[in-house]
Amino acid sequence: MDIKSFIMVSAAALALLACKSKTNDNMSTLKLTQEWDKTFPKSELVNHSKVTFHNRYGIELAADMYVPKSHAQGTKLPAIAVSGPFGAVKEQSSGLYAQHMAERGFLTIAFDPSFTGESGGQPRRMASPDINTEDFLAAVDFLSTCELVDPERIGIIGICGFGGMAVNAAALDPRIKATVASTMYDMSKVNVEGYFASEDTPAQRQEKRRALAAQRTKDYASGTYERAGGVVDPLPEDAPWFVKDYHAYYKTPRGYHVRSGNSNDGWNVIGCQSFLNQPLLAWAGEIEAPVLLIHGEKAHSRYFSEYAFERMTGKHVVGESAKEGNKELLIIPGASHVDLYDDVAGVIPYDKIEQFFNTNL
Repeated sequence: MDIKSFIMVSAAALALLACKSKTNDNMSTLKLTQEWDKTFPKSELVNHSKVTFHNRYGIELAADMYVPKSHAQGTKLPAIAVSGPFGAVKEQSSGLYAQHMAERGFLTIAFDPSFTGESGGQPRRMASPDINTEDFLAAVDFLSTCELVDPERIGIIGICGFGGMAVNAAALDPRIKATVASTMYDMSKVNVEGYFASEDTPAQRQEKRRALAAQRTKDYASGTYERAGGVVDPLPEDAPWFVKDYHAYYKTPRGYHVRSGNSNDGWNVIGCQSFLNQPLLAWAGEIEAPVLLIHGEKAHSRYFSEYAFERMTGKHVVGESAKEGNKELLIIPGASHVDLYDDVAGVIPYDKIEQFFNTNL
């Protein structure tokens, strides 16, 4: 090993020692992949290491930690926890965001939510508005006790469905000093109403409840959980445009990952049942800390961010950027939902995100 490689390994080891997981005796020991298996290239400007931490349910979570090499020894860094999209893993979009923000001077972690990726939790491929919000709070626990981090300067980034979870976490935990939700989904809203309120009647909701109840009986009897399937493949010619958008990311070398549910067999059929009666954004109007919502103009999901902005500010906005107090909605011209997953379209506003966190952390 040459001296440069030794210094890099030593720096990563020191960072890991400074941010140790506090585990309970009954926790599982996760087996983490050590090789670089991300969907994006490794940056030479940051040190990367694997870390674990646990949430209040005792589920051990796996994360990639990125520390800027420019970090001056003895100083405390602002930190950002990143997760999402819904059904993705930290080797995809969240890791890309985390690495970019580490290049800009923040200590970052990109984590797999409970029941997904390299994180713990059984059965696999379940989702929960409570537990997945808790995952963000657990990431804040971890960062707050990391010797490299200033605990008064912690923010979060949620992408797609974990944008909604991030907003919910911000409403619950005042330790979160600033929140970014990028190309967000409100998973409660889409489960309760369907897309664009296309299933927003009591009869339609009751039909969903009956179907999920029947599936639970079937799963319990068989002793397994049926999977709903990830992004459809092969892609039908008449597939909606946004499904083609997802396919272009999750089912191609651009974004495919072996541990990603969206890239493979998806969530359990009953995985999202609890979103039907647990509204994520119920208390978004009481978030005191700054929030930046980022969405593409052409995204099918744009209305989720517009709805979240209205929940937080009382201002109804459609198709344009807006700011009210310390809450901001940024609409990216011409961008689709998946354009904000990676840098292929070159539209992720990293400069804006950096400015937002520098101002508010």
